[in-house]
Amino acid sequence: MHTVVVGTSGTTAADVVAVARDGARVELSPEALDALARARETVDALAAKPEPVYGVSTGFGALATRHIGQELRTRLQRNIVRSHAAGMGPRVEREVVRALMFLRLKTVASGHTGVRPQVARAMADLLNAGITPVVHEYGSLGCSGDLAPLSHCALALMGEGDAEGPDGTVRPAAELLAAHGLAPVELREKEGLALLNGTDGMLGMLVMALADLETLYKTADVTAALSLEALLGTDKVLRPELHAIRPHPGQGAAAANMLAVLEGSGLVGHFQADEAPRVQDAYSVRCAPQVAGAGRDTMAHARLVAERELAAAVDNPVVLPDGRVESNGNFHGAPVAYVLDFLAVAAADLGSIAERRTDRLLDKNRSHGLPPFLADDAGVDSGLMIAQYTQAALVSEMKRLAVPASADSIPSSAMQEDHVSMGWSAARKLRTAIGNLRRVLAVELYAATRAIELRHGLTPAPASRAVIDALRAAGVAGPGPDRFLAPELEAADAFVRDGGVVAAVERVTGPLA
Repeated sequence: MHTVVVGTSGTTAADVVAVARDGARVELSPEALDALARARETVDALAAKPEPVYGVSTGFGALATRHIGQELRTRLQRNIVRSHAAGMGPRVEREVVRALMFLRLKTVASGHTGVRPQVARAMADLLNAGITPVVHEYGSLGCSGDLAPLSHCALALMGEGDAEGPDGTVRPAAELLAAHGLAPVELREKEGLALLNGTDGMLGMLVMALADLETLYKTADVTAALSLEALLGTDKVLRPELHAIRPHPGQGAAAANMLAVLEGSGLVGHFQADEAPRVQDAYSVRCAPQVAGAGRDTMAHARLVAERELAAAVDNPVVLPDGRVESNGNFHGAPVAYVLDFLAVAAADLGSIAERRTDRLLDKNRSHGLPPFLADDAGVDSGLMIAQYTQAALVSEMKRLAVPASADSIPSSAMQEDHVSMGWSAARKLRTAIGNLRRVLAVELYAATRAIELRHGLTPAPASRAVIDALRAAGVAGPGPDRFLAPELEAADAFVRDGGVVAAVERVTGPLA
């Protein structure tokens, strides 16, 4: 099994995905263990002094003015975890919790948190054992870290609360630790606070969203090309010289992908005998590269933010190399929250333009010779009429999800935390939006492939043919009389989710941009 080594200088997006989704093992580098030990010496020295130091010998948040004696500090660290593990609502997905745990370990390993090496090892052991704490949907305001979600993880480390074992069964965390030969951790000065004070949940979801969107944007280029082909559109608007004079990188990449898919098509630019030649295609077809390209460039900005966060040590207070322990505001989630919201806007627009192309394929007045709703016997058969309804419902929800969570703020902690980012909420709604986008593209794929096969006597591009053949092999049938549609739409969704669209095209075209 692949092993991810965690050092002092952050981690990569690929490592996050490997741990969160693929179950990669985690190890701490010797460098990280040395940094942990040095930082802990600093914390221990400050803990021994009579002067109060925030996070070491004081309360937290609005209670930071109280000095805590040495005899109460273990209780203090235990209590902050217990009290902050106050989430409610449905369970968060396993991959999100694993990403959150791994990213908190990444910051701990930086040597800026003051956590003991044995605590960091215990965090790695929990991941490697496949023990996933139960984390709930609600509880983070995206400031002072993803407090409740991280607290539920720290609670499991202490042998309290519930967790899911590697077999998927939820049991008391103490039982799971014992079953895997792991001992509960007793937290000391600053350690409870250090385990809670990070933007790890929202960052983990951003990293995985970018991985998913990378595939979905390529898929959208393919489905747009298939729709263009099915509508007998022109590929002249995709020529590189036209996109070079408006040099947005994403736009050029999207146009190049579409052009590669359409290479060798016998449908492109074909006109029905009874209609006048079209000078221009509709915006949903002609402007596909501009919309998908803008989303790609949005992803590039979001990826830059993610890379900076992956290299960061987010905690408060932090241990500096010169031995100072200083308070800061680096736990504020605004940088991550903004791009999470931005991606939801881009996803909604990509879904919207895909739905418009699907609707055009089904309308006999705009589809240039295709049967109404791509039905076998229109009137007797309804064809894909309601598939488009489903697609429209998904897009409508995506538009609601595009309203930015980061524009909101609700003061908390007796006005000490009087401005928060709502980044966790931005991340949660983005995950829903991405699932919706995938389904929207699956419906367009379903409609466009059927429409191409209804163009009797015309030969699609080799790449298009490859997609159609792969989709049919995945259990999605072609044109014909009405049948139970939901299972086929589900199969098309799975085909998109598993990267089948991109894989089929790239076997013909080579790698897409």
